[in-house]
Amino acid sequence: MPVECHASATPPRPILSEDFPAVEEHLTAGDFLAWRQDLMRWGGEPGALDWLLDAAAGITPARLSGMLLHPATVVHLRCSRQQIADLWRQHVRDSVPLQYLVGHCFWRDFVLEVGPDVLIPRPETETMVDLALDLMRDEESLASDALLWADLGTGSGCLALGLARAFPGSHGLAVDLSPAALGQAQRNLARAGLHNCVRVIQGNWFAAVKSWWGVLPLVVANPPYIPSGVVDHLDPVVRDHEPRLALDGGGDGLACIRSIAMEAPRALAAGGWLLLEHHHDQSQAVMDLLAHQGLVDLQSHFDLEGQRRFVCGRLSPSAPSLPSRSRS
Repeated sequence: MPVECHASATPPRPILSEDFPAVEEHLTAGDFLAWRQDLMRWGGEPGALDWLLDAAAGITPARLSGMLLHPATVVHLRCSRQQIADLWRQHVRDSVPLQYLVGHCFWRDFVLEVGPDVLIPRPETETMVDLALDLMRDEESLASDALLWADLGTGSGCLALGLARAFPGSHGLAVDLSPAALGQAQRNLARAGLHNCVRVIQGNWFAAVKSWWGVLPLVVANPPYIPSGVVDHLDPVVRDHEPRLALDGGGDGLACIRSIAMEAPRALAAGGWLLLEHHHDQSQAVMDLLAHQGLVDLQSHFDLEGQRRFVCGRLSPSAPSLPSRSRS
């Protein structure tokens, strides 16, 4: 029986890296805005600085806007201006992602621990959870408490958390080749109170869940899909700091997607869905790969920026089931 679990009612406090202890500071809104302007003279994007102010100091964009109208208001910072300045200088000088410097990022309604061992979850990937909900909503025979799903290449565990929250009482399998990434995923699941309904497994794609082949009604994956030659020309914030293992999809960017597609007909349950994220120009190629493996009901979906970013397909509901396997 799946273990029923629910996320904690109140979201956890943001995670701060061990070398970033909180030192509170107070000043007027006018002084804060003048100091922020000084930081902007060092370079960097205003949006990135405002993200840092929110993530590290607790100054949300809404609070920032209000300061313009009330410059005499006292502002309470969750950490000191010197701490923020040190982080901003390191980001501008060395292109280190702010999420790694602070130790967390925001994704859907979660605060996720992140570090150099995992890809920083992107906002567009949030759409995958909504797409999975839509796919399973049409499966009238599948109540959420009977649903088994797998997240291949879980990284920080963001998709696993999203699916576990979206399908209360379901049971999930979160797979990653990297032990360090799995450790981060486990910590994020524990912080959200979802660790009892997601099993974390080390391994490569479908091979890691071979004991469940033939009984998986929903599988999602956000695999590496950037062509190797393109990775070398990415922004230094990404290219020089995020794990290449999570970015590089081989010569054409489709190496990992091709591997997943090849095993999907044996791994999915009859009628089971495979949902993939891909590069902005790979939609037709991914649909062709799934069609070549015999998947049906192929669909392409847009991300938040209007780019084709997701493809899904299913094993025919009339496909013969594999013999029952041990699920130890």
